Amino acid sequence: MGKAMDRRTFLTGCVALGLAVPARAYSSTRLSVQVKGEGPDVILIPGLTNGRDVWDGTVKAVPRCRYHLIQVAGFAGDPARGNAQGEIVAPLANEVARYIAEAGLKSPAIIGHSMGGIIALMIAARFPGRVGKAMAIDILPAPASGFGLAGMQVRPFADALFKTFSGSAQGRLFLDGLIDGISGSGAQRSRSDAAVVARATHELAILDLTPDLPRIRAPFTIVYAVPDDATDAAAIDRLYRTSYAGLKTVRLRRVPGSGHMVMYDQPQRFYAEVRAFLSPSS
Repeated sequence: MGKAMDRRTFLTGCVALGLAVPARAYSSTRLSVQVKGEGPDVILIPGLTNGRDVWDGTVKAVPRCRYHLIQVAGFAGDPARGNAQGEIVAPLANEVARYIAEAGLKSPAIIGHSMGGIIALMIAARFPGRVGKAMAIDILPAPASGFGLAGMQVRPFADALFKTFSGSAQGRLFLDGLIDGISGSGAQRSRSDAAVVARATHELAILDLTPDLPRIRAPFTIVYAVPDDATDAAAIDRLYRTSYAGLKTVRLRRVPGSGHMVMYDQPQRFYAEVRAFLSPSS
C-alpha cells in the first residue's frame, strides 16, 4: 500500500510540474513510451520517420487526457535497437498491445498517423479486447492503393524499389525525397535510421489489411486529407469509402485543404476532430 501511495504521489507531482511520466513496468527494444496528463487513456502513435513530438500540439490543444506517447526505435534520432533487423510494423503493433496489457489500461483510445494508423488498425483487428476506440489519419488499409497499385502489381514493384533504396546512395536519396514529399519530415527523416525507414516503407507497400477490417469491433474514425490542388477530390472520397467498406464501425472524416501531415496543415480542424473522437458520446 505504501509503495502504491508513493507512486501515486510521484505521478501526481510529475503531472503538476508538466513533466513526462514514465510508463509503469514496461520495457521494449522496439519502442518507448512517455505518459503526460491525467484523464482517459489515449495512445498516440506517430508515422514513418516521425517522433512523439509530432503530437505536441495535440496534447496542448486537447487536455484532460492521459496521453501515452509512442516513440518508434530507429525514427527521429532514437537508436534502431530491436527494429534493426526483421519485420517492423506488425511487431510494433504487438508491442503496443503488450504495453496496453502490462500498463493495465482499460479500453484506451488509440490515435495513429500514417504508419501509426496501420498499427492502430492491426491492434483493433488482432487484439479487439484491448481497444476502446481508434482513429487512423490519412492512411488506407492497403497503403499502396493510394498510389494506384493493387494486387499482383504491388510485390514486384515494392521489391524493386526496396532493392534500389537499400542498394545505393542514389537509391537512399530517392527514398529520402519520396518520404519528404509525403510527410514534410526532412528534419525527422535525417535523424532516422535509413535501413529501418527502408524496411518499414517496403512492409507498408506490400501490406493489405482489408481482410482484417471485418474483425474490428471498436468504433473507428478515419481522418483523411484532400489537398487544395487535388485534381479529383471526389475520387479521393470514393477511394476511402470503398477501401473501408469492410469496416462496419467506420466513421469517415474529410479534411479539405490539407496534405498528409494533417495536424500541421490544418491544426484547428484536426484538433476539433480529435475532440469529437474522444467525446464520451462518440
